Amino acid sequence: MSEFPLASKVAVAFRGYNMTNSGRTAELLDHPEIAHHLRKRLTVAQEHYADLTGKQVDYFQILRSGRPSSLETYTEDLALIVSIELAHWDALLDLIGDQKEQIEVVMGYSLGEVTATVVSGLFTYEDAMKPILTLAPDAAELAGDVTMGILFSRGPALDLDRIKQRCEDISSQGNGIIAISTYLSPNTLLLIGQGETVDLFKKTMHESDFLPKSVHLRKNPNHWPPLHTPILLQKHLRDRAALILQTTPFQNTKPLIPVLSCVTGELAYDNPNARSLMVDWVDHPQLLWDCVHTMLVMGIEQVLHLGPEPNIIPATLTRLAENVQSQMDQPSWKGYGMRTISRWSARRAWLTNLISRDAVLLRSPHVEQIILEDWLLSHCPEEIESS
Repeated sequence: MSEFPLASKVAVAFRGYNMTNSGRTAELLDHPEIAHHLRKRLTVAQEHYADLTGKQVDYFQILRSGRPSSLETYTEDLALIVSIELAHWDALLDLIGDQKEQIEVVMGYSLGEVTATVVSGLFTYEDAMKPILTLAPDAAELAGDVTMGILFSRGPALDLDRIKQRCEDISSQGNGIIAISTYLSPNTLLLIGQGETVDLFKKTMHESDFLPKSVHLRKNPNHWPPLHTPILLQKHLRDRAALILQTTPFQNTKPLIPVLSCVTGELAYDNPNARSLMVDWVDHPQLLWDCVHTMLVMGIEQVLHLGPEPNIIPATLTRLAENVQSQMDQPSWKGYGMRTISRWSARRAWLTNLISRDAVLLRSPHVEQIILEDWLLSHCPEEIESS
């Protein structure tokens, strides 16, 4: 096995729930660097799932069969994702040895933040997962008429206040709730809405110049549990999570590794506020862009993505890096003329304005990203590759 290429200032990022939740884990079940960690973590997850739900699950069979995810498998998928992420963390610690101090921060998108609180020592796996698994069936039930819209601008930054107000106006009509669930970047948001609310937002978003024509909305065809939105209040999930967390033990110390929270976009976890932050995690939108910005301010040089087939965080970092690099690579006005340069800048007006105020964004093309499961499989011993 090759030596792991760890940088001097590292962030570890954990992924959230998606429609594909096993990634390349089946290929790793026989990998010498992680197989024993997977066996241990998956076995614990099976036992804890059975204790909480009274139902048996065989994660090894699920992984080897390639069983797809659905709303019917939502609860067991949540436990599976976190257990795989923890096995990745165990394997990473083995790979880096005494270089652990180079990990400056851990973070996670959505469910990944729960994993981050576990590896930071704030909660045990069992205690962190109890409210998640207890409430997941009701979250999945709410997903039946819920759709996601990806709102993005090819010009100026999105006006968050106006978008929030429009969501509240549509919600007040009494035909379903719509809200921002994730702030991916100044030009991209995820909206989650019930019934026809996402369609109504799309239909009316250009009326009376509410949003410029450069703003578009694309619907995701899947149904999603409406985490990080007030839709969850309909089954009192926030209050029920708070009740469970009242009697949930946690380490009454600062985290062993600082945790960057998508609830606040900051290094927010401290021993007095861990429970309240996890309650806010239920229905507060994910501030992923703020977390990305915080990592750049911290001077993070490398982001290690842990978990099966991570998508949201690596895609956000890659898109930012590519946009910044393209902005920096534009030809000078001497060769092309100001009209052409203006058209190029207009396509990323949000970024042009941000860079002019915030030079830290210029670091983004220099942040290295490594997806751990891909790295492990690309550095397989010969006997594993040929089997």
